[in-house]
Amino acid sequence: MIKMNYDSLCKIITSISDIMTENKDYLVSLDQQNGDGDLGISMSSGYEAVKNYVIASEERDLGKLLMKCSSVFNEAAPSSLGTITAFGFMGMAKALKGKEEATFAECADALDAGLNKIMEKAKSKPGEKTILDALYPAIEVLKNSDGSDKIATLKSAAEAAAEGSENTKNMKSVHGRAAYYAEKSIGTLDGGSVVGKLIFEAIYKCYC
Repeated sequence: MIKMNYDSLCKIITSISDIMTENKDYLVSLDQQNGDGDLGISMSSGYEAVKNYVIASEERDLGKLLMKCSSVFNEAAPSSLGTITAFGFMGMAKALKGKEEATFAECADALDAGLNKIMEKAKSKPGEKTILDALYPAIEVLKNSDGSDKIATLKSAAEAAAEGSENTKNMKSVHGRAAYYAEKSIGTLDGGSVVGKLIFEAIYKCYC
């Protein structure tokens, strides 16, 4: 059975950090199309800082760990997506407060809480060419799982995130610097959505 505890959190965060570092230059090139080109740098720096914090921490309360991850990430990745990611950690932290272990279903609910916190704080929703377009369909897969085959569910979630990211090519940017390009942004892949895709790819790699 897949459960979340301190050890698995370390494993997942390390996997995400590694995949962001591996894709740093690719994310930079995507962001240079409609943004300021710092996406790969901020994401690799943010997740590396969070990884280093979690590995060194003696805290075992998942909620407290994730709440600290929020501030660590925000400080290490001073950017719009850095702030948005920090909101996500904050939402997950509140959902897992007081827990040293969480079930698969509780983790899905925590991710959903993180997603809702992002939408609330960023005043955004799926369909607006952002990271949400990858996160939302992936989390829906997790929430709707019957729990019979969790590895297959994680694979399906990763595939949903990838498809959601790919679909941003058909969308027009409405947030941040990319919004200045408006119609010109149609046909290009959103860098933030690729970050979302990579997150779920990294989670699946931990268990496949």
